[in-house]
Amino acid sequence: MLDRKLNEKILTYIDAGFPIIYINTFEEDKIDKILLSGELRRLYRYHEWNGAKGGVYFETKKQWGLDSSIQSFLDYFISSPEELDRTILVIKDIVPYLDDPEVVARLKEIVRLINNGADACIIIVSETVKIPKELEKYITVLETSYLTVDEIKEIINSFLSEYDLGTINEELLEKFSVSFKGLSEFEILNILALAYSNDGEFTESDLQIVMEQKRQAIKKGGVLDMVSVKETIDDIGGLDNLKKWLENKAKVFKNYRQAKEYGVDTPKGLLIVGVPGCGKSLTAKATAAMFGMPLLRLDMGRLLGKYVGESEENMRRAVALAEAVSPCILWIDELEKAFAGIGGNGEGSEVTTRLFGSFLSWMQEKTSPTFVVATANDITKLPPELLRKGRFDEIFFVDLPNKEERKAIFDIHIKRRREKDYPQIKEGIDELVKSTEGYSGADIEGVVSEAVEEAFVSGEELTIEKIKGVIDKSIPLSRTMKEALEKMKKEYSNRNIKNATK
Repeated sequence: MLDRKLNEKILTYIDAGFPIIYINTFEEDKIDKILLSGELRRLYRYHEWNGAKGGVYFETKKQWGLDSSIQSFLDYFISSPEELDRTILVIKDIVPYLDDPEVVARLKEIVRLINNGADACIIIVSETVKIPKELEKYITVLETSYLTVDEIKEIINSFLSEYDLGTINEELLEKFSVSFKGLSEFEILNILALAYSNDGEFTESDLQIVMEQKRQAIKKGGVLDMVSVKETIDDIGGLDNLKKWLENKAKVFKNYRQAKEYGVDTPKGLLIVGVPGCGKSLTAKATAAMFGMPLLRLDMGRLLGKYVGESEENMRRAVALAEAVSPCILWIDELEKAFAGIGGNGEGSEVTTRLFGSFLSWMQEKTSPTFVVATANDITKLPPELLRKGRFDEIFFVDLPNKEERKAIFDIHIKRRREKDYPQIKEGIDELVKSTEGYSGADIEGVVSEAVEEAFVSGEELTIEKIKGVIDKSIPLSRTMKEALEKMKKEYSNRNIKNATK
């Protein structure tokens, strides 16, 4: 399938005189279709250097010239600038050579010839973005567009037709198409072949294969993970204000088209701040289950690259993929660590500041149904620009659980592990709640987990006494982080941040 958007962009940039277009993709065949057909083919000659094929293809000779180095290929046009007239120089497999000063110098010389009037363009095709600092100002990075649902349907129907597999009903076609969002045509065709080989037909059960392969494809992309979600909103003890707010947003997403027609703005997301171990990450996972949407996790540390512009490009790719997969939940954990060092000195802080600017712009302007759930332990380490209205729909503070919440947390973890022992424990659960003042949700889970293990090792039932025995030797978060928690609570109170607890 021809990528019409990319085709138009390439034509526009060449017409505008951009000297180097860097197409970041592994789908070389798709790029060849664009460059060797249509308007580009009519207007420009095509010369290619390809490291995998060991040489160059000169269109004027209609053949490959083998054993030609990248240096020789570039030297040919430097010494014969008339050969650049109305010419596209396509370069593949060049990434290993971009550390070579001589190769970079030759590319700069051809750029100079283009800037001085040669009607030509260098097009680099690579699945890895690597931009030498000397070429930074001359390069424009493009990517193949993500496929729309209608385009994916066309690919599926073509696959069925090509292999004489009949048709599938419209409802199942829609489900497959939505599941494939964010994947390339190559990946979709491979997964379709795998799903068909599984049982000789396409059924709803094959959607599980699609999601597993999609999870791997996203992970291999290097900037996002697709998280499997087992947690639900019922696994969260307390936080009733936050739950109610999420229920309203879930209703908007589950009726997205009607909400848009009614005039409801697309929800942007929320920031959950506060005490560690009190349900922030759990809420992110439960939100995906409540909304019925895939959960993508963005690790900001993985965005940082060593080449000029690589970090910003990774951020752009992550955002583009999240929007292509949407509707989805984009989870950013420990946000304050991601943007540490903003406003400081040094190259590292400059990169972080640019990443922060890109993220802010996207949060402010995004209209796609990509719902961001960001979590942070310490709000004082976050840049104030991030907390302005228009970034997140709401900010919630999660405190240590109160008495009712501790009871709910005990209920959840005891029932999950030893439901048959719960009735006898329930009689004295208020005693456990009283004994765990100042415990975080994670502290309570740890207490129950250790008590269950001790009961198993001793070959006995889980009892109130065993749980109390673990509590007596435990040190809660409120004691290990006393000063930090007091300072944190005061800060959140001064900022009037909405409490997640009713």
